[in-house]
Amino acid sequence: MTDNRVAPPYVADEVGMLRSWLDFHRETLAVKCAGLSERQLALRPCAPSTLSLLGLVRHMTEVEQHWFHNILGGEDRPSIYCTEQDRDGDFDLLGSCSAEEAIARWHAEIDGVRGLYAELPLEALGRRQRRGADVSLRWILVHMIEEYARHNGHADIIRERIDGVTGD
Repeated sequence: MTDNRVAPPYVADEVGMLRSWLDFHRETLAVKCAGLSERQLALRPCAPSTLSLLGLVRHMTEVEQHWFHNILGGEDRPSIYCTEQDRDGDFDLLGSCSAEEAIARWHAEIDGVRGLYAELPLEALGRRQRRGADVSLRWILVHMIEEYARHNGHADIIRERIDGVTGD
């Protein structure tokens, strides 16, 4: 398994610490997917759950877009994989694109959102509210770290069920 992660520093300012932890967790999901076939990425080995590694990648693409483009940037981008008929389309509708396309889109989304927050202070407020409340970039970064960390735990279990590979 290819591991290109850069460990977050033990000492850094808050901005550097949050960004490095988010990047670490993004790359952790990539590591969990590395070296698997299209079929393996789409496997749902923990029935009755519909989670798959491919579904997690697609879900995190949706989450990146939602928090950074729609909430922070104030855009109104529609869901990528989810539909009115299937709000869990990121997990359920895996046949809508190939794994290669989904992973490329996830990486492109990450690259794009980095530019949205690169120069903003942590106190910057999103241009859209969430549930009637302002949301700061600091909150979004912490939430994204939490979201990736939680789903990387799922990815650990899924990967181990697929081929026995375990790791950090």
